Amino acid sequence: MRENLRARLGPEMWERLKRITNPQVHEFIDFFVSLCNPERVFISTDTDADIQYIRESAVKNGEEIPLATPGHTAHFDSYFDQGRDKKNTRILVPPGENLGPFIETLDRERGLSEIYELLRDIMKGREMYVLFLCLGPARSPFTIPCIQITDSSYVAHNEYLLYRPGYEEFIRRGDSFTFFRFVHAQGELDERKTCKNIEKRRIYIDLEGETVYSVNTQYGGNSIGMKKLAMRLAIRRGDREGWLTEHMLIMGVRGPGGRVTYFTGAFPSLCGKTSTAMLEGETIVGDDIAYLRNIDGEARAVNVERGMFGIIQGVNSVDDPIIYKALCTPGEVIFSNVLITEDGGVFWEGKDAPMPERGMNHSGTWFPGKKDEKGKEIPPSHPNARFTISLERLENLDPHLNDPLGVVVSGIVYGGRDSDTWPPVEEAFDWVHGIITKGAALESETTAATLGEVGVRELNPMSNLDFLSIPIGRYIQNNLDFGRTLKKVPKIFSVNYFLKDASGRYLNEKRDKRVWFKWMERRVHGEARAARTPTGLIPLYPDLKRLFWEVLQKEYREEDYVKQFTLRVHENLQKIERVTKIYREKVEDTPAVLFEVLEEQRKRLLAVLEQYGPYVNPFVFETVST
Repeated sequence: MRENLRARLGPEMWERLKRITNPQVHEFIDFFVSLCNPERVFISTDTDADIQYIRESAVKNGEEIPLATPGHTAHFDSYFDQGRDKKNTRILVPPGENLGPFIETLDRERGLSEIYELLRDIMKGREMYVLFLCLGPARSPFTIPCIQITDSSYVAHNEYLLYRPGYEEFIRRGDSFTFFRFVHAQGELDERKTCKNIEKRRIYIDLEGETVYSVNTQYGGNSIGMKKLAMRLAIRRGDREGWLTEHMLIMGVRGPGGRVTYFTGAFPSLCGKTSTAMLEGETIVGDDIAYLRNIDGEARAVNVERGMFGIIQGVNSVDDPIIYKALCTPGEVIFSNVLITEDGGVFWEGKDAPMPERGMNHSGTWFPGKKDEKGKEIPPSHPNARFTISLERLENLDPHLNDPLGVVVSGIVYGGRDSDTWPPVEEAFDWVHGIITKGAALESETTAATLGEVGVRELNPMSNLDFLSIPIGRYIQNNLDFGRTLKKVPKIFSVNYFLKDASGRYLNEKRDKRVWFKWMERRVHGEARAARTPTGLIPLYPDLKRLFWEVLQKEYREEDYVKQFTLRVHENLQKIERVTKIYREKVEDTPAVLFEVLEEQRKRLLAVLEQYGPYVNPFVFETVST
C-alpha cells in the first residue's frame, strides 16, 4: 500500500503526507486514490501558498468566476442542484438498527456497494484535493480532526473559509487517533461546469466508519461535508461520550458594567436565527452549529466553524448592516447562485440596488421575465443563494471564537415561527421543563418558501430533526442527562418573533428581539423579576418598559404588553395535544418524563382556564424574584 500511494502522489506530495504518521490516514487516502483514480493528487499543508493554489484552481477550473470587487468570486450550481437533497441523504446502518420513522436510513453494505461503484474512476483526468481540517478549535477538548477528499476546488475553497486548518494537528497527534472522513466527487460536468448526473446524486453517512460520501452534486449543503452532514457523525460520537451537538448559534449579550453573557439558540429555517446571531450591539461566536461539553461542571460551547455559509436573500444595509458591509467591500467572499451583473458585480433579491436589466445566473443568461421549461418565472438570484465568508470579516466577532475551552453558556434559547401560542419571550421553570416544553416541543409554521401548505405546524425537536443519527427519544434523553451533570445549569428560554393578533398583524417589531435578550441576560444574573404563568416565567411590564427605552429609545405601552403576553390557554392546550400525539404514536423510545411534564402543564392550564377563561391578562400572575 505504502509504495503504491507514494507512486501515485509523486515525491513532493508524498513528502507532505508522510509527515503524518497515523497509518489509518494513509490507508484512507490510498483507498480513495485507487478507487477514484485522479490524474494527480494535491496534499494541502495549510500554507498561504497552498490555499492560494486552491483559490486560483477554482477560477482556472471554471468553478468560480472572478468579480470586479477584489477577492469576490461567484459560483453556480446546476439549476436542479440548489438545496439539500433530503430524499437521497441516507444514514447507513447495519441490519437490525432502527433509528425511527423520521430518519432516512439504508442498509450499510448496500449503501457502501452503491457509493463505491459511483466513485469508481469518477476523478479520472482530474485533480484530487486532500485537506486536513478541524471541527472546533485546535488543541481543544472539542477538537475533531477531519480529512476532506474532493475533486472540487470550489468545495475545497469553501472548506478553508469555513473551518480551521488541521495539517499540523494531524502531525501533532501522532500514530493513533480517530478522525472524521469526507469524500466528495462532482461527477460529470456540463459546459457551465455544473453537475450533469443529478439523478445519481447520493449523500450517504456511514456512522460505523465515521465517513460522509457525497457524489454528483456541488451545492454546498450536500458537498461541504463538514457542515450539516458532519453533525450526524458528531451527534453519534457525542451520544457515546456524553456531550451534545446542536443546531445552535452562540452569541454574547452585553449586560450592565460591560458584562458579556453567552447564549446558544436553536431556530428552524426562516425563524430569525441569523438575525439573532447578528443582533445589533452584541457579539457573534457562531451562527449555525455548536458543540456543548461539561467542563468542570459548566456547560461550555464552541462554534465548530470559523466562517458563515449564509442565505443571502433579503440581506440589506438596514436589517443586516454588518454582513452587508462585509459583502460589499473588498475581501474574500464566495457568492453562489446570485446574479452576476454586466459590470462584474452581484445582485440578489433584497439587495439595496435597483433590479438589473440583464445578467448571468444559475439558469444562464438572465433577463426580467425569463421563464423555465415549466413556465415558472426565474428570479435573478435563487431563493437559496448563498455567501461564504470568514467570521473574521465581521465587526461584531466575539474575541473568544477560538478559545480552546469555548464560552460558558448561561442561557439556551429555542425559537420557532408561531402565530398564536408562545409569547415573545418566556423562561422555563427548570432544565427538565425547558428541554421538554421549549426544546422537544419546538414547532414551526411552514411558509411560502417551503413546499406544501402554508401555516402547517411541524414538530422539530431542538431544531435538529433533520440532522439526527440516533433515535429521537434517545436524543431528548441525552439533553436531559446533560443538564443533570452540571453544577451550574443554564436557564432555558423560548422566543417567538412571529406572534400575531386576530387580524393577522405581527405584535412584535424586528428590533424588539434586542429587548427580549437584554431581559434574558438580566434573568440569568438574578437582576430582573418575572411573573409565574402555567407555561413559564414572563417579564414584568415595568422592567420591559425601562428596557425598551434604554435599548431602543422606544415607548412601550401597557396595551402592547397585554397583547403580547396574554396567556392563550386553548392554543397552548392544543399544542400539548399535538406534541403528545406525535410522541405517543411515532417515537417508541420517548422518555416517560416528557409525557409527565406535558401533563402537568396541561393541568395547570386547565386550572387557569376554569378561573380566568381562555385568554388571561398577564397582570393576574404572581411575581417571583428569581
